Amino acid sequence: MRKTITILSLVLFISFQSQAQTDVYDALLKTYVGTDGSIDYKGLHKNRALLDIYLKHLEETIPGKKWSSNKAKAFWINAYNAYSIKLILDSYPLKNITAIKRQGKNAWKLPIAKIGKKTYTLDYIEHKILRRWHDDERIHVGLNAASKSGPCFPNVAFTEKNIDTKLEALMKKFINDSNKNKITLNKVEVSKVFEWYQEDFTSKNSLVYYINKYSDVKANDNAEVVYLEYDWTLNDK
Repeated sequence: MRKTITILSLVLFISFQSQAQTDVYDALLKTYVGTDGSIDYKGLHKNRALLDIYLKHLEETIPGKKWSSNKAKAFWINAYNAYSIKLILDSYPLKNITAIKRQGKNAWKLPIAKIGKKTYTLDYIEHKILRRWHDDERIHVGLNAASKSGPCFPNVAFTEKNIDTKLEALMKKFINDSNKNKITLNKVEVSKVFEWYQEDFTSKNSLVYYINKYSDVKANDNAEVVYLEYDWTLNDK
């Protein structure tokens, strides 16, 4: 009986520790990320303590094979975004993330994300883990390329409980942001995100159909689709 209680206590302690570390990351985001998705990189550059604590947690966490899809999705999106911030801080100040180059590799192909006993690139997390195993096109508004034209950088940490509602809200906010998408009855001018990952957004229906799910302005089914130029300028405050 005592052994059972001890094991249960250990499981609860690990669970508490994991939640505590997610709370640390959540506090960082609430402090340094605005509601418009802009990030105070200058402030973060001077005070990296919260980020370092969370990254240490990621290094020591081995994703569980029995995690729910929502828990795994939240974990990997948080990890992607946290390491994106680290990558920028390590090269700050800079004008855009595309300026980062090391040994002939761009920001997304650098092995920087230490998770458990492995090291990943941002590309691997996005394409081989999130896109491959979770089949949810909304990850593209959860993940962030730290750019002005991209979806709003989330200012809360994703969790198993909140990820579905948060991704829904982020997608609606993104599609209805007139600085990034312009929807009219006969013309749909949308972010390059919808072109780059078109297969994810059109696996069940047309892109216009998908846009209409979230857009306040509903376009005709045969509306013209145009992809807007993408501004890679850093989403700095």
